[in-house]
Amino acid sequence: MTEIIGWVSSAILFLTVSRQIYKQWKVGSSEGVSIWLFIGQMAASLGFAVYSWLVWNPVFIFTNVLMVLNGIVGFFISLYLKKHEPSTVESSG
Repeated sequence: MTEIIGWVSSAILFLTVSRQIYKQWKVGSSEGVSIWLFIGQMAASLGFAVYSWLVWNPVFIFTNVLMVLNGIVGFFISLYLKKHEPSTVESSG
C-alpha cells in the first residue's frame, strides 16, 4: 500500500505540472510565467533525485528525474514563447 501511495502521488504531480506546461504551449503564451520557476524547479528536482538515489527510494528517483525532464521542457517552451510573443509595448512614433 505504501508503494501505491507513492506511485499515485508521483503520477498526480507529473500530470498536474505537465498539464500546465501543455496549456502554456497550446495557448501560445508564457505571460506570467518566469523562466526562473523552471530553473528553480529543475535544480530542486535534480537535488531531490540525487538525494533519493543516495537513500535508494525508487519512487522518488523516478519522480524527480521525470520532474527534471518536465522542467527542461517547460523551460524551453517558455523561452520559445517569450521570444515569439508579440511585444506588449507599443512603439511611439
